Amino acid sequence: MLNAMIIDAKDDVVVAIEPIKAGDEVNYMLDGQVQTLKAVTDVTIYHKLARHDIKKGDMVSKYGQHIGMAACDIKMGEHVHTHNIESKREDLHD
Repeated sequence: MLNAMIIDAKDDVVVAIEPIKAGDEVNYMLDGQVQTLKAVTDVTIYHKLARHDIKKGDMVSKYGQHIGMAACDIKMGEHVHTHNIESKREDLHD
């Protein structure tokens, strides 16, 4: 059963489409294949989970766009939100 979704293959996060508890299996569809990871923290519906380990200072993508920078190391399956992501103004000039 799918309980998360991803929009772009470059995304660092998946979005919970139902509440997820630590230890739950998280399943999402990518390129026609079901992908699985284990949640390491509780995640509220419509919040994000890391789909791989993210290092402090790395840019984090959702929906194919940067949404911020990791304020600390984030483990695969961990809740990704304002407690571990910070805003980073990017140079948007061509």
